[in-house]
Amino acid sequence: MKKIFVYSLLISLSAIISSCEQKPAEPPIIGKKELKLTSDVMTPEVLWSFGRVSDIQVSPDNKLVLFGITYYDIEQNKGNRELYTIPVEGGEMTRLTNTRVNEFNAIWRPDGKKIGYISSKSGSLQIWEMNPDGSGKKQLSDFKGGITGFNYSPDMKMVAFVSEVHLHERALDDLYEGLDKAKGKVINRMMFRHWDRWVETFSHLFLADYDGNQVTGERDLMGNEPWDVPMKPFWGMEQVSWRPDSKEIAYASKKKDGMAYALSTNSDIYIYNLQNNNTKNFTRGMLGFDLSPTYSPDGTKLAWESMERDGYESDKNRIIVYDLENNSRVDYTQAYDMDIHGIVWNEDSQSIYFICDWYGSKEIFSLNLNGRFNQITDGIHNYTSVLPAGDRLIATKQSMSMPTEIFWLPTEPGKEDYQVSFVNKDILDQLEMGRVEKRWIETTDDKKMLTWVIYPPHFNPHKTYAALLYCQGGPQGMLSQFWSYRWNFQMMAANDYVIVAPNRRGVPGFGQEWKEQISGDYGGQNMEDYFSAIDALAEEPWINDELLGAVGASYGGFSVFWLAGNHDGRFSCFISHDGMFNLESQYLETEEMWFVNWDLGGAFWEKDNEIAQRSYDNSPHKFVQNWDKPILIIHGQQDYRIAVTQGMSAFNAAKLLQVPAQFLYFPDENHWVLSPQNGILWQRTYFKWLDQWLKPPPGARRMR
Repeated sequence: MKKIFVYSLLISLSAIISSCEQKPAEPPIIGKKELKLTSDVMTPEVLWSFGRVSDIQVSPDNKLVLFGITYYDIEQNKGNRELYTIPVEGGEMTRLTNTRVNEFNAIWRPDGKKIGYISSKSGSLQIWEMNPDGSGKKQLSDFKGGITGFNYSPDMKMVAFVSEVHLHERALDDLYEGLDKAKGKVINRMMFRHWDRWVETFSHLFLADYDGNQVTGERDLMGNEPWDVPMKPFWGMEQVSWRPDSKEIAYASKKKDGMAYALSTNSDIYIYNLQNNNTKNFTRGMLGFDLSPTYSPDGTKLAWESMERDGYESDKNRIIVYDLENNSRVDYTQAYDMDIHGIVWNEDSQSIYFICDWYGSKEIFSLNLNGRFNQITDGIHNYTSVLPAGDRLIATKQSMSMPTEIFWLPTEPGKEDYQVSFVNKDILDQLEMGRVEKRWIETTDDKKMLTWVIYPPHFNPHKTYAALLYCQGGPQGMLSQFWSYRWNFQMMAANDYVIVAPNRRGVPGFGQEWKEQISGDYGGQNMEDYFSAIDALAEEPWINDELLGAVGASYGGFSVFWLAGNHDGRFSCFISHDGMFNLESQYLETEEMWFVNWDLGGAFWEKDNEIAQRSYDNSPHKFVQNWDKPILIIHGQQDYRIAVTQGMSAFNAAKLLQVPAQFLYFPDENHWVLSPQNGILWQRTYFKWLDQWLKPPPGARRMR
């Protein structure tokens, strides 16, 4: 009997072991880690340990803030986003979810009694609901196509949601008969791929009934229309807005296809009437981007963001308000020389809050419908979103020295703000950040240019340091107080470099003339601005002018390629990420043709087009014979904005010219680097390259 028991026990243990071998234990749920740092300077691993706060939503009673935090795990090579609430005045956070899947699009139900969100816990992306304390989680939808975004109707009888739909070209079906393993794609339209995906599905807007327990009766408002709501590649549910009486939905879409889509930026605001099922183009005749429609709380007005000129994706972003009772439209920013983003109505329906690019930072402004603008904030920071909450504002803020956190502030200008969330305090308290300084530098055409200077932690003015010229992308992207998980200035400074980051010609936040000068002038005045910035800082006794590098991505990568052939011995090494190398190839390789048509001035075969020919004459590949310093080139295979062949061509040219060169290739990344392990590989490669060429052995550095 004893032998039988032992034998049975051995069989059971064997089965358990076999089962464990077949089904390895799941890794722990990704979340916040307790870090005890051995150094007070930033490392790539520390950078990827910060919690990333996003998507704040204020409860209808103005008492709680709902938001998400994403944490990443390097070993698992992925992130996980959970939902939290915190009182608007600050205090303890309440964790609402704890799963292995991401929860997103979390919003308050209009009555404040439930929180809706999207989760893939059931196997596909569906709408879920829970109580405000995180209890009572329940799946509401079971839509076959999955749901990527939603919002409630104000009367809580319906939801609007978006889902990806397949629209096949039926004329081609017979070509694939019996060829279920064929991978070839038959392409008839332009815009067949966009940013990082092949255009095989479209995001459509649906309506569904909601009874408080489930979402049913889904219907596609767009039928077989081959366009997106929201528009790709960046915009989300802020592009869909319910009228407060629940009788209309306003949404933004660019209802163009193929070549028309590739050549135009003309999106419009459409209004769908639920009573007669009709859709009308509300902004017909307005030729640029029209985005982010939002009804006033009393339902009498509709505001949206608008650009005026077709084909210009970086035109001035304006506030347009339409009075639905008087049928009148006002451009409130007609005489306002800055770009606005993220408009939200105040609860009184008489004023609007928004974020403005403002002289090197992003600030909160208000607009009263009498036409008066008020600047609410001012400082060395970026506010990235703002929401009214009774007698105060709830906002997210970041800087070059702090990742995003939640703040509240009074609605009156010039008042102090108060930090609500401290998600990353434990890490920040262990780090020494480098000093960030604002300088105004004179340019070659006698203008003043704001340049950020970031010093190494524990900076010693009696030492000399290598310096990096940071070249901003965009090109129309303000070099503001952003916190980046790749181009992180504090990370660069922690590696003992002084960072020189100029707001050269072409960036917003300094007026339209400053921003628009760059179009048709690639390789022109903005390159002189770069030289002005690095030359001015190189005069400092604590910078070694023989140890200068130039780094940048996208248009910044183009800038690095151009500088490499025109720097007159200033720089000792270069790093270009996702940069344009050959502008003639770029013209036909990119997908958003409106961009190259506007910024380059036209096609390279337009020989009588002086602007275009000047652009192509300044293509970096035409100066490659002058390359004489080491260059690291980085590119992602899934970058369709600037194709990977641009980086490969530049690398091959450098090798053929016997210039020291290295190519960091990511087969699974797009215009950015998004996965933790790729991100850390990027950082390690980046700094190893810089250290090799800008940090000679001790004693070899020349003192000035």
